[in-house]
Amino acid sequence: MDFIDELRNFSSRAAKIKDALATEDATKTSLVMPFFKLLGYDIFNPLEFVPEFTADVGIKKAEKVDYAIVIDDNPTILIECKRCGEVLDKHSSQLFRYFGTTTAKFAILTDGIIYKFFTDLSEQNKMDLEPFLVFNVLDIHEHIVPELKRFVRSSLDVDAAYFAAVELKYTNKIREFLNGLRSEPTDSFVKYMMSEIYIGKQTQKAIETFRPI
Repeated sequence: MDFIDELRNFSSRAAKIKDALATEDATKTSLVMPFFKLLGYDIFNPLEFVPEFTADVGIKKAEKVDYAIVIDDNPTILIECKRCGEVLDKHSSQLFRYFGTTTAKFAILTDGIIYKFFTDLSEQNKMDLEPFLVFNVLDIHEHIVPELKRFVRSSLDVDAAYFAAVELKYTNKIREFLNGLRSEPTDSFVKYMMSEIYIGKQTQKAIETFRPI
């Protein structure tokens, strides 16, 4: 079975059970652990998929992140889980603190349905405030699948995944920028388009005529 077909099967199952998951532990057991098993990780091997991984934060000792994926004896991906349906944005600061105290290169914040992938593109060893990849189990877009596939255990290349994150971050920003211009074109964008196709003078009246076009 192809990877995308496995994702779709998982998506169908997640849609059926998500409303029955009332606690964080239920979310971990029913959604998060099966998701990482789908990615090829040995979720029952505490040397690879470490539960309650200790990440000391400043004066706070023995702070624990829900899981750490360990590759070659080094924590590589930190995973912080929340109850299914819980708003994730307010919890990114917690993961931010954990990230800087380990050698991990990636961090994932999830409620079992939404998976937000972070790294340190802006400043080394300091987790970015914005994720470079957001994956929704219930809304699978084919252009996201190859990016997610980079994190499959058998093909994980940390350096390659990191450089891909750089490209993906700015691809997403460009996409958001262009989508914004398409729905609400600015004067400067309208003028640029007019300069390519319009011979007349770029008066404000002409700009307003071209804006909806």
